[in-house]
Amino acid sequence: MMSAKFVTREKPKVDRIACPWLIRKFIAADAELLFVPADEVMTTAAHTGALPYDVPDVELGHYQGSSSFESFIRVYRLTDPALLELAKIVRAADTQDQAAAPEGEGVRQIANGWHLLDWPLEQRLAFGFALYDCLYAVCQERVTKKAQSA
Repeated sequence: MMSAKFVTREKPKVDRIACPWLIRKFIAADAELLFVPADEVMTTAAHTGALPYDVPDVELGHYQGSSSFESFIRVYRLTDPALLELAKIVRAADTQDQAAAPEGEGVRQIANGWHLLDWPLEQRLAFGFALYDCLYAVCQERVTKKAQSA
């Protein structure tokens, strides 16, 4: 049975919004998402049974230059081609591999904006989930067009 709780650092930006979006859409719609100070992530995980993500030295963190979003895709064996396209955007926005997708820099700057504005968690999640819904729709269209032209 999968854990229905996930924990990461507070004040989420790129990956820490993309991962909850992925969790809710493709892994566990009713998952409990916990956001705590960075130095409390592992303690919270131990006390609550939540799976930690997007922190150093965890399975659902950055792995060999990839984003935590990509670790979720790998660990949960998600194969949706549109998700794999979206993963390139998240990688470009959240890692040093900025060439992975041209949209990455825009996503990075939008997330920097809500961070600079110090939006509350609920506003970051609502806006971020809408942003990733839009990007996923674009990725679905790309995959469909690519399949039709093949």
